[in-house]
Amino acid sequence: MTDNTSKKSLTPLSGLIFFSRWLQLPLYLGLILAQCVYVFHFWVELIDLIGAAMGNQAALDHILDAVSTGGNRPTKLNETTIMLVVLGLIDVVMISNLLIMVIIGGYETFVSKLGLEGHPDQPEWLSHVNASVLKVKLAMAIIGISSIHLLKTFINAENYIPKVLIAQTVIHIAFLLSALAIAYCDQIVTKTQLAGNEH
Repeated sequence: MTDNTSKKSLTPLSGLIFFSRWLQLPLYLGLILAQCVYVFHFWVELIDLIGAAMGNQAALDHILDAVSTGGNRPTKLNETTIMLVVLGLIDVVMISNLLIMVIIGGYETFVSKLGLEGHPDQPEWLSHVNASVLKVKLAMAIIGISSIHLLKTFINAENYIPKVLIAQTVIHIAFLLSALAIAYCDQIVTKTQLAGNEH
C-alpha cells in the first residue's frame, strides 16, 4: 500500500526522470554480450593451447603468433610460452570478473533491485554494495588486470625496449595510487556518515 502511494505521489516530471534509469538496461545487456565474446575467446585460446601441446602445428603457430611481440619469435611450446598463454587466459578471466561486477553491481545500484536476498548464490559483496563500494572493487580489479599485463611484460622483457617497461610500471603504480586514493576517500566519507548518525 505504501509503495503504491509513493508511486502515485510522483509528479510527471519526477516520474520521467526516475524512469530514465531504465535507459541503462541496454548498456548492461551489451556488457553481457561482451562477456559472451570473452568466453568464446577464452575457449579458442585454451583449445589452441591444448592442441599445440598435443602436436597440432596450426594451433602451435597461432599460440606462438599470440605470444610474440615483434622481437624474437618462439619456435616451440616451452615453459615461458605456456606461462604467457596461461597469463593471457587469467587476464580474460579477471576482465570477465570485472564485467560481472559492473553488470550486477551497477544494475543493482543504479537501475533496480535484483531480489537476490536469501539466494544461495548471492555474491557476498552484493549485500552491501553501493556506488562507493563498487568504485573500490572496480579499482582493485583493474589493479589485478594491470598486474597480469605487467607480469606478462616482465616475463617477455627481452622483447621490449626499456622505455616500454618503465612506462608500464609507472602506469601500474598510478593505478595503485588511484585505488588507494579512492579507498581513502571512501573511508573518510564512511567515518563522516557514522559521526553524523551518532549526532
